[in-house]
Amino acid sequence: MGGPSESVKSKSVPMWRAGLAWSALSVDYQRILRVLADRDRLGQGSRSCQEMAVCFGLEAVPAKVEALRSKAKRMVARGRLVEPVPGRFPLSEGVAGQGAGL
Repeated sequence: MGGPSESVKSKSVPMWRAGLAWSALSVDYQRILRVLADRDRLGQGSRSCQEMAVCFGLEAVPAKVEALRSKAKRMVARGRLVEPVPGRFPLSEGVAGQGAGL
């Protein structure tokens, strides 16, 4: 039996530490990091989960927004994002300082 495929990766989010590649995360979490890294690079600040849903081509309906919020909150708990204002998520300082992180 081969290793786990990309689509079967665990939903867990490992604690952030310098040097940990974004590829350790599932595709959904990587996508959140990428969109926030792009905003950080452009000096545009945080995004709300509703804004992220639209950015990802999802309908900004409560179920989709809440699914993103759950992922974002999990990433806050693991040190990858911060929530300086309720509902707005930028990269944490260490993650932002890591550059692309890929």
